[in-house]
Amino acid sequence: MRIFNELLPASVHVAETRSELDDGPRYRPEDLYVANAVESRQQEFRTVRICARQALAELGHGGHVLVPDEHRAPVWPRGVVGSMTHCEGLRAAAVACSDQWSGIGIDAEPHSALPPGTVDLLLLPAEQEAVDRLSTREPGIAWDRLIFSAKESVFKTWFPMARRWLDFLECEITVGQRPGAFTARILQDGTLHFGADLSAISGNWKADGAIGHGLLATAIAVRQMPGRT
Repeated sequence: MRIFNELLPASVHVAETRSELDDGPRYRPEDLYVANAVESRQQEFRTVRICARQALAELGHGGHVLVPDEHRAPVWPRGVVGSMTHCEGLRAAAVACSDQWSGIGIDAEPHSALPPGTVDLLLLPAEQEAVDRLSTREPGIAWDRLIFSAKESVFKTWFPMARRWLDFLECEITVGQRPGAFTARILQDGTLHFGADLSAISGNWKADGAIGHGLLATAIAVRQMPGRT
């Protein structure tokens, strides 16, 4: 089972791989975008876009060229929302019709603690306290990394809708209230976008393997408001 299929509704199309891919046509604009990158970055970039086109093909957009915009955000076909993620051991993309969903965000991370010295930059004091409590109750989850991943999914959902940046400390994640779920509270003014209230966003998470040997994945799908496309 694909990990993001377990986290997203059935109407969201998912493609993912645990190994690099090199099949299908090449797209010159994409090759040029990463032409100066190291080979591993070029392969990662290409593989996740192969995944994206596999998912887009289910919506009739399999040949779409995916060059990031000036904000490094994917430019999806008209009528499509989506998200991509890549980390060591996983490349994935999720797309859906914009008449059903107004935003999608996915993220995968190694299942390990955040690097030393980064927690204060990424997690709010309340989140750090929650990590301590959750780690005592369930030490088999890297809760700090999970909260970071949830924030990444929030940002990937937020930016295409709000078209403005969201700092790590402007988003408060709560986990543990319901198994496999999290909520995000946005600590910014002006959270109503295209009829969707983004002041509070819900998502799902999954640990795929033990700490140090697996992955953490988070995903969000914001349902389209009636009468808006």
